[in-house]
Amino acid sequence: MNLSIYIQSGGLVIISSDSGVKWYQSLKWLLFIIYFFIGFIPLVLFSFIMSDTLKSYFADTNEREILYQANKIAGTIQKSEYLTDPEKKDSFEYEMDEKSNEENFRIIVVNSAGVVVVDTNKTATGKVYIVREVLMALDGKDEANLRWDERAVYAAAYIENGNSEKIGAVLIVSPFDDVYDLIDVINHKWMMLTIGISIIIAFIVFFVSQLILAPLKNILETIKKISEGQLHQRIEISGKNEYTEIADAINNMTEQLEQVESSRQEFVSNVSHELKTPLSSIKVLCESILLQEDMPTEMYREFLQDINSEVDRMTNIVNDLLSLVKLDHREDALNIQETDINKMIQDVMKRLYPLAEKKNIELLYESNKDMTIEADEMKLSLAISNLIENGIKYTPDNGMVKVTIDGDHQNVFITVQDTGIGISEEEQSKVFKRFYRVDKTRDRETGGTGLGLAITHATVMLHNGSIKIVSSEGNGATFIVRLPIKHIED
Repeated sequence: MNLSIYIQSGGLVIISSDSGVKWYQSLKWLLFIIYFFIGFIPLVLFSFIMSDTLKSYFADTNEREILYQANKIAGTIQKSEYLTDPEKKDSFEYEMDEKSNEENFRIIVVNSAGVVVVDTNKTATGKVYIVREVLMALDGKDEANLRWDERAVYAAAYIENGNSEKIGAVLIVSPFDDVYDLIDVINHKWMMLTIGISIIIAFIVFFVSQLILAPLKNILETIKKISEGQLHQRIEISGKNEYTEIADAINNMTEQLEQVESSRQEFVSNVSHELKTPLSSIKVLCESILLQEDMPTEMYREFLQDINSEVDRMTNIVNDLLSLVKLDHREDALNIQETDINKMIQDVMKRLYPLAEKKNIELLYESNKDMTIEADEMKLSLAISNLIENGIKYTPDNGMVKVTIDGDHQNVFITVQDTGIGISEEEQSKVFKRFYRVDKTRDRETGGTGLGLAITHATVMLHNGSIKIVSSEGNGATFIVRLPIKHIED
């Protein structure tokens, strides 16, 4: 089975499967073939090496032995002067025949012209007998060779006279049938052993490959179910190895997919709810205008103003949603440039001062250090503005909102503190969710879309920063934003 995983924008994951894999393309058979040949090929090579080693050993042993016999006979002939004394011909032939019968090999003695003087087989006497070994011996070099095609060992040694002149050579032809048959038997048994071991290796490799791939098959089956939408599926593998690490990674991914799916459904539900409310209000207002005849102009104006307010509310929701969509596209979300944080915060507070003045809220600014960072000034300005604006909105009249700037050689810290309604501990993990409001009874009064803190959180994350809350219900809230001075792309 082949699986393809595609991750699209918005967290959508598509897993496609291809079950048209041929048996010879499967990983199981690939492993089987690899491991089998890893075990089989060295065994076959070892067999050939052993066979050649045996042949070389027996050849060398027999060549040395027969060459020794040839030198021994050459010494006897030289000592007895068989080649130089014609009267000793009968004794010469008799002794050669005895030696031939005793050692079971053929003896051929030639003179310096290559003419056969004695042949224990009685077939080449008087003939010129020239072979490589004889020529080498007549030239003063003893020679021995095993001829596999003839299954015999040829060994020749030269014969000298009293003046150290080469007067002839002794050639021994020793049959190699018994050794040849022995090597055949050994090779046959070794081949049978090789086949037997190969079969055992094949079975072992097959079962080992099955054992190795069984967890992978379980993983693939579970992934297939997940690809069909069963996000509750989890991979269960015992032990601690690479498979368990893969299973844990896939399980974590599946949990995140479940969370993404749940968040998507919740987000769609929230968007529908948030847009449905102003649409319902607009519909009611329009129907009121249409159903009432001779409505006073003042009432028309009031209803149209209400309709305009609801349209503005929908516009704000749509604009905030578009901002979140842009922030979700990380590759083109930020326009990084040198940003004076102190000046940016002061500009934000100047814009929000009228809002604070309406509620007689004291808006304080404190800077412990002048800080310049690499950031998208426009988006970061909107994020900090949301924090300060929320502090003003959720702080009762005559309260206080304080913004503090501090930093070190790596980070800048922006603290927004208010004396508002505060946030309970169980709600602090939810405030950055889209459309979540702490005080749900004040939705219409504050005029918020419930997306401000979500936008702030997304912007801070894009800047590789962090944001945390220090608060308790009824005791105000403090938001601490940490931003790195140098922006580094992920």
